Amino acid sequence: MRIRIRHETTYRYLEPAKSAIQHLRLTPRNYDGQHVSDWRIDVDRDCRLLQSEDAFGNIVHRFTADGPFDSLSTVVEGEITTFDTAGVASGTLERFPPELYLRQTALTAPNAAIADFARASTAGESGMLAALHALLAALHERMAFDTDATHSATTAAEAFAHGRGVCQDFAHLYIACARAIGAPARYVSGYYLRTDGDEQVAGHAWAEAYVEDLGWVGFDPANGVSPGERHIRLAIALDYLSAAPIRGARAGGAGETMEVKVRVAPTQQTQSQSQ
Repeated sequence: MRIRIRHETTYRYLEPAKSAIQHLRLTPRNYDGQHVSDWRIDVDRDCRLLQSEDAFGNIVHRFTADGPFDSLSTVVEGEITTFDTAGVASGTLERFPPELYLRQTALTAPNAAIADFARASTAGESGMLAALHALLAALHERMAFDTDATHSATTAAEAFAHGRGVCQDFAHLYIACARAIGAPARYVSGYYLRTDGDEQVAGHAWAEAYVEDLGWVGFDPANGVSPGERHIRLAIALDYLSAAPIRGARAGGAGETMEVKVRVAPTQQTQSQSQ
């Protein structure tokens, strides 16, 4: 499937910012599930984009913009061809052994309630892969999607107690549950081609868990599925903080607000092939 993506992020300030530095994890890599046809990043300020890789192998662009300015916009646009790999993330760049992804973080630490839920949801399953799929179904059934229930620093334990959250919370909670039953698990940021329209207010997130003799397998608890042709993979990390699409700092710029516009749509070629 060929998918076109446009992701625009605009920061506005009540008082002009003197300068800003941002780190962008907004460039996808090729792997067996996707091939990047073209991709570009534009910033509406005079600056230089410097490319590097972080510890996990994610492509990172950073820039410094000098002010004063009362807004700062970044636009990412490109086209990707995706392939159905039955959820298996093969052909990915791996910098660390799977055991690293057993490491807990503040956002993904399981409490007693999460550990009990994970064990109860997977009891009687034969093998880790079956247990992880059972966990996917159980979390999707228990949690409600609610954009007003949580914030960027909500932990897995808090989201579980509320019983609701956004895709970031679902991913953190799945990671906490998977690690509680002994499976290495990690956070994945990306995009999702929805069936109810192209315009979105944010990107997407899901989890990957490691299965012996199979490798990394994706699980999208927000949608209750394993990633397929509709998922575009951007970055991986232990949790959201290290895979966030944009992180940065600024001098000045009081009264900051952020607006995000995301468009994920099939290309005309894909649409004509499906007709």
